[in-house]
Amino acid sequence: MGVLLSEWWFWISAAAVLGIVEVLVPAFVFLGFSIGAVAVGLLLVTGLVTLSPAANVALFAVLSLAGYLLLRVFLGRSRGDVRMIDKDINEN
Repeated sequence: MGVLLSEWWFWISAAAVLGIVEVLVPAFVFLGFSIGAVAVGLLLVTGLVTLSPAANVALFAVLSLAGYLLLRVFLGRSRGDVRMIDKDINEN
């Protein structure tokens, strides 16, 4: 398994699987993991990063957290979406 964690195609495949899971369970959680896996895969395929398998997993965790936080910033609920109801329909 350690050898697979150093291969770029493993990370891209994992990103595709996580993207499919995100479509089935829409919560923007798996999409953050997918973003992290794509980022690690792209870093490995371009040769910018040549790390050990454990360091690749740590890099994946950091990039996934960053991807999740970016998704929360850009796709999160805006403050104006809350609807306040002041009147009860049963009151005359």
